Amino acid sequence: MTTCVSHDPAILNLPLYDNGHRALAERLEDWCGSRMSDWERDSDRDPAERCRALMAELGDAGWLAHLDGGGEASDMRSVCVRRQTLAYHEDLSDLTYSIQELAAIAVARYGTAEQRGRYLPGMSDGSVVAAVALSEEGAGSDLGAVALRAEPSHDGYVLNGVKTWIALGDIADMCVVLARTGDGPGPLGLSAFLVDMHATGVTRGAIEAIAPRSWAELTFTDCHVGTGALLGERGQGFVVALEMLERFRMTVAAAAVGFGRRAYRLALDRARGREAFGGRLADLQLVKSSLTSMDVRLSAAALLTARAALALDTGGEYAKDSAVAKLYATESAGQVVDAAVQVFGAAGVVSGTAIERLYRQVRALRIYEGSSELLAMTIAESL
Repeated sequence: MTTCVSHDPAILNLPLYDNGHRALAERLEDWCGSRMSDWERDSDRDPAERCRALMAELGDAGWLAHLDGGGEASDMRSVCVRRQTLAYHEDLSDLTYSIQELAAIAVARYGTAEQRGRYLPGMSDGSVVAAVALSEEGAGSDLGAVALRAEPSHDGYVLNGVKTWIALGDIADMCVVLARTGDGPGPLGLSAFLVDMHATGVTRGAIEAIAPRSWAELTFTDCHVGTGALLGERGQGFVVALEMLERFRMTVAAAAVGFGRRAYRLALDRARGREAFGGRLADLQLVKSSLTSMDVRLSAAALLTARAALALDTGGEYAKDSAVAKLYATESAGQVVDAAVQVFGAAGVVSGTAIERLYRQVRALRIYEGSSELLAMTIAESL
């Protein structure tokens, strides 16, 4: 039986997972544990520098090898196991891993043999950093409103426009870019491109978030890409983006469980060790009730996540389950972290503490890869 602190052993040992997933969780947790002191020492470094270094670490250790068909399994339950484990231990390691995985899904599923050969080997060893640029100031959840244009030229396309809130955008070597090629209205007029981020016409500006992030605004000014940069068919961009998001939402749920489990463990240790009213904080009924609620929410979120990943891995319908898992897990993780801060009291809002960092880190999960409101509408339409 696994003893991973980043996972609930009772859930990881269910038939939803196999021995390969359990062994993966054990190995990755051991690796994260060996890196924690270095990660904590580097916590004040520039987040972009940290993410570049973390990508190299993940590549050197083999945690990205599956992106090009090597190393560990690449099924979605394995991806969820990785994200939950990394998120529990280090926020930026999860961010770095997840964006590389997201971009690789697009290249692997829609790329030509030449595109896969050009990008996946470097992505799998961490030498090529990838990003995904979907969002714009006027097009977040509504991808059909994307305005960045890709005008056909005699030997490719010319990109003009701005993408914003792009994770790893300030350090990326390659980026999956959603642009308007004008083949139809709204979603029908979009295409996806693989853009060299060192090309002429690409500029980047770092964006500061409430939690340290490698995050950027990308401006494309007469940026020329060849015909070989088109990912999938022209006019298929919305399909590419939607499938990436539907597949990846369940992994955001897994990361949310990782964040939530870390907060829960911190709160439990605090309650057991804190003296209050002649006894321990953990002996107070309201504190017991709060800790119980955290445990129940995290168990439900982990099970919903596993259900969605299993459905995808076994060829079933997964889009609704992925949305349900992401909606419930991210909302619940926010509630768990907030309740954990309350257990800590004033100590929970001291800048730089683990619980205070979690409070800032967990908030974005309810927005990206589909906001909670969008997912609620999506689920309602499927009923």
